[in-house]
Amino acid sequence: MQLYILCGASSEIANAYFTTLHKRINTGHIVTISRGEFKASFNESVSNEISHQHFITDYSEQSLSGIAKELAGGHYDLAQLMIFNGLLHDPDNAPERKLEQISEQHFINSMTTNALLPIRCVGLFSTLLKPQVSTVVCALSARVGSISDNKLGGWYSYRASKAALNMLFKSAAIELSRRYKKCHCVLFHPGTTDTPLSKPFQANVPEGKLFTPEFVAEQLYSLISDADFLQQSQNPAYFDWQGKPIDW
Repeated sequence: MQLYILCGASSEIANAYFTTLHKRINTGHIVTISRGEFKASFNESVSNEISHQHFITDYSEQSLSGIAKELAGGHYDLAQLMIFNGLLHDPDNAPERKLEQISEQHFINSMTTNALLPIRCVGLFSTLLKPQVSTVVCALSARVGSISDNKLGGWYSYRASKAALNMLFKSAAIELSRRYKKCHCVLFHPGTTDTPLSKPFQANVPEGKLFTPEFVAEQLYSLISDADFLQQSQNPAYFDWQGKPIDW
C-alpha cells in the first residue's frame, strides 16, 4: 500500500492537502504529523481503501525516529513525504524591514522551523525509501528564498531560512538520487495563501493573487503527481503554484 506522510499537518494548506488526497487517490495510508491533535477527517466506512493515522510529535530526532520505525513495520511504499511546517512571524516578531530589527531568537526560530526541521524529516523518513519505488519529497519553500530574485531586501530571517532550506534540499537531492533514482525532491512556492501566516500582509496582494488553501493543495497535488512534469524538472525542482521554475 502506498504511504503519504504529511508533516506540519496542523497548517491550513496541509489540511487542504489531506482532503485533496482523500479525493484524488483510490487506495493508500495517509499519515499526519503535528504537535497537537489533527482535526480534519473523512468517513473511512465510505473510503475503506484509504486509512489514516495521526502522530503527535515535538519534532525531535527521537520522536520522528520512533514514528519512522513504526511505519517501517507496515510494509508501505512511500509515495509522498510532504513537509508543510513554516514560520514567518510570531506574536513578538514581524518580518524585519531594517537591519537593526534582526532578533537573534527570531532568527534561530526561523532557521529551526523553516530549514532544520524539514531536513530532519527528510533524513529520518528517508529510511522508508526504496530503490524501486517512485517517491516525491516535498517542502514548502518561498520565492523570497531565491537569492537571485531578491530585489526588495528585508525579511532577513525568513529569506535566509528559506534559502537555507533550498540549499539543504539541493544537497539531499544529490545524495538521495545516488541510492534512490526514483526519488524526486521538490521545493514548492504556494503563492500568497489565505492563512494566518500571510494574514498581516494581505492588504497589498493584487486581486486574484490571494489563493485559498484548497486551490493551492490541488495545484500542488496535480504538479507532483505528473510524472512527465517531474521528469523534465530539475532535482530538486523549485517551482511555484503554476509549475513555473524559480531561479535559485
